[in-house]
Amino acid sequence: MSVNTDTIEVRPIPLDSFEGDRLLQSRFWARLKGLYGWKAFTFRVTTVSWKAPVSILVLYRHFMPGAAIAYAPHPSLPSGSGALLAPLSRALKEYLPYDTLLLRWDLPWPLDTDSGSAAIEGLLPAPVDIQPPNTVLIDLHPDEDQLLSEMKSKTRYNVRLASRKGVEVSSEGVGGLSTWYDLYRETAERDRIAIHPESYYRSLFRLVKEHPQDGVELELLMARTEGRAIAGIIVSRFAGKATYLYGASSNRDRNLMPAYALQWRAMTDAKASGCVSYDLFGIPPADDPSHPMHGLYRFKTGFGGTILHRLGPWDYPLRSIRAGGYRSLERLRRWYFLEYKKRK
Repeated sequence: MSVNTDTIEVRPIPLDSFEGDRLLQSRFWARLKGLYGWKAFTFRVTTVSWKAPVSILVLYRHFMPGAAIAYAPHPSLPSGSGALLAPLSRALKEYLPYDTLLLRWDLPWPLDTDSGSAAIEGLLPAPVDIQPPNTVLIDLHPDEDQLLSEMKSKTRYNVRLASRKGVEVSSEGVGGLSTWYDLYRETAERDRIAIHPESYYRSLFRLVKEHPQDGVELELLMARTEGRAIAGIIVSRFAGKATYLYGASSNRDRNLMPAYALQWRAMTDAKASGCVSYDLFGIPPADDPSHPMHGLYRFKTGFGGTILHRLGPWDYPLRSIRAGGYRSLERLRRWYFLEYKKRK
């Protein structure tokens, strides 16, 4: 069965037939989220406006009895498709459970393209971000000398300083995860961030092992000095794109610059594996010294590359009144955590 709405044809397909080209639009991601309360719906969509069919992963989850949301993270829709999002949402509605209040599109399109916010018709900006809308993308096509030359001088110096100080970086599998997680807890306490239990990160590696056909590779890189672990990162590789997912570091030995050594190793490993880009996955929106994560901005932008400001999440209400109530709750929660709680 298919549904045609404004020249759009939607066909549900089995997960094993789904072929995405982004990590968040992959079978691996659908399986991972399925372990934590989300149900995956996979579709193949065709329209006269696109040269080829597009596969779309939509995740569905209840947040209270009788009320759920649907979420499409970083769908691989062609640039310039903003006007099609509303009719596409109406077409997908036929396949989503009745209690779905809204369909949230987390759009990866750059702000400064013909897919900008002015070109999106019939959707509302979401009250909260889910995926980081701002990031740094490193083009891995140049050779290593060129990649180093495109870094800021201080970053390049710190990459080399870590090596001179004896920091050693090794690629480890799930066997190193407990050590990494101890550092991650330390990081969470220091930076006051929420993290998943260790079992969540173990499930990442387990899914990669159990479903090699999904095409995802994970690498755990650990930095050590005198045999002692002082920092570590988890990096994914999928469809020619590498993504920095999680980072942890000790409160000690930060002057040895292990974070720089880790990122450089992640880039060179990604390049050697055939990846053409490396996503540092999340920075503040601007070079603002007053921003609480300004240090992160300076760190990641120091590696060169291109700063990308994505359009981020947009909502198509499927049950207008109840969707409005849910969006109001999100705004209230955002205000509580980002403004009220920080004043206490």
